[in-house]
Amino acid sequence: MRIAVIDYDKCQPKKCNLLCLNYCPGPRMNEETIIVDEVTKKPIISEVLCTGCGICIHKCPYKAISIVNLPEELSQPIHQYGPNTFRLYRLPIPKEGKVLGLIGQNGVGKTTAIKILSGELYPNMGDYSSKERKNLSSYFRGTELQGYFEKIEARDIKSSLKPQYVDKLSQVVKGNTADLLDKVDERGVSKELIQELGLTDALDKDISVLSGGELQRVAVIASMSKDADIYFLDEPTSYLDIKQRLNVAKSIRNLAEKKTVVVIEHDLAILDYLSDNIHILYGQPGVYGIVSTPLGVRVGINMYLDGYIKEDNVRFRDESIKFYQKEEKSLKSKKVLLEYPAFEKNYDSFSLKTEGGALHKGEVIGIVGPNATGKSTFIKILAGVLEPDNGNKFETELKVSYKPQYIKRDYDGTVRNLLAEVAKEKFFTNIYKAEILRPLEIDPIIDNLVSELSGGELQRVAIAACLSQDADLYLFDEPSAYLDIEQRLNFSKVLRRFIGDKELMAIIVEHDLVSLDYTSDKAIVFSGRPSVSGIASPPLSLRDGMNRFLKEIGITFRREPESGRPRSNKIDSQKDREQKSSGEYYYFKA
Repeated sequence: MRIAVIDYDKCQPKKCNLLCLNYCPGPRMNEETIIVDEVTKKPIISEVLCTGCGICIHKCPYKAISIVNLPEELSQPIHQYGPNTFRLYRLPIPKEGKVLGLIGQNGVGKTTAIKILSGELYPNMGDYSSKERKNLSSYFRGTELQGYFEKIEARDIKSSLKPQYVDKLSQVVKGNTADLLDKVDERGVSKELIQELGLTDALDKDISVLSGGELQRVAVIASMSKDADIYFLDEPTSYLDIKQRLNVAKSIRNLAEKKTVVVIEHDLAILDYLSDNIHILYGQPGVYGIVSTPLGVRVGINMYLDGYIKEDNVRFRDESIKFYQKEEKSLKSKKVLLEYPAFEKNYDSFSLKTEGGALHKGEVIGIVGPNATGKSTFIKILAGVLEPDNGNKFETELKVSYKPQYIKRDYDGTVRNLLAEVAKEKFFTNIYKAEILRPLEIDPIIDNLVSELSGGELQRVAIAACLSQDADLYLFDEPSAYLDIEQRLNFSKVLRRFIGDKELMAIIVEHDLVSLDYTSDKAIVFSGRPSVSGIASPPLSLRDGMNRFLKEIGITFRREPESGRPRSNKIDSQKDREQKSSGEYYYFKA
């Protein structure tokens, strides 16, 4: 079975003069493989007539066309948005009183799946041209979803959906935070959730002035306060620090004692902590997505990291991802690249104090700690954007490359223009393409305007631009924001190879503990009172740093024997009590 997908956001027929149509060699019995839609004036590819020669893919200057061969058993999708558009095969299976986690790349149908299960999107079974509603209970007869869709068709199931993009919440909701949460509270739990998620200080604020983390918690509380049978939470921990993520995870676990919950999450540690079962969604982003059979959490996450689903006999990634013990890591070079003194930075309502430290060649240092304790301020001082206040002026002859937390879209040009300006002659080399462009998935968006990039695309371009500069020290402030699991781990691999091979130095601020563990050799731990004061430790071994940090927030981690990844222990479980009693909050041994 062959499917053809065209990204109509990229397709610009007037500029390219329809090269795909003009070069297609496949007319058959007076029928053209590619025709032009009379209304949109854009091409449509016949999947019946297409031979899969690939000429149109290579001729398209905007990389808008994808043609993929799929097994015949996937002939009928659950939903297809239109001709030559994305299609989803199979659906996740929610379980009453359980948390179901969905894991997979951006663009493979996770959000589409929960929209269907919530009743917001009615599946067309691939018949996108018909407006007639299909008999879903009949289609799913004999499966675990039959009863579920019978309830949907009878409107006998009520769902609550927390959307993915909470930054748009202030555009559709106006007024005071406390009033909003009180208005949507159908279960009488909003006050309890406000305490659990630490949102008390934001109650008197207007929705329009809330930060991303505050908006996320408002959206989670509003969704969980509704009286529903099933709750769908789309990326409930983005914008949150590690402690806030764990608090949200605890609240979701408590909700699942009485309700059914489905969660999309890119933080593997949080997904592991809160899920009872998971589905892996795989395929080609923007082209098609396939939902795996239901899997146990440990087995499912290990399969995802391995890149092979045994039940489906499908390999969806060429390389498996393994985590290695770094407890006693010896650096290739012990030479100190940079020593910085203890310094302070004071504002009207916030103060930061840091201990001095030394940075070595070949090291990647992770920074962990709560939001609003000075992590970004620390990075800006090292980058030379800010100066400390106590006379210990930070000076260095090292070249520094800095990726800020918040990235602007004010560049007037394409991604190609931007990276060519930054990388200069390196941009045209094969090494640059192999080290940066391909692993960071820049090629598909290379000719897109920077001002029109999505959050994840902009993040990848900002990372590429930072690595494109000739520097001794690379600083990254929250590089995993907006990235899916695959992209986060790709960045981690890129950074480790880049820093290790060239014996440079990198510091990253990170809230995803799995990504931080995969990337970092050491840790700088921030503590203090958010928005009031912050204290930064010197660089510590990863074990000592994570033990210190996790002890403060009361969470323990163990090692997964197969992949070596850190796994969070359930609160008050036998393993959790055992590790806390021994003082080992962050195990390095399986």
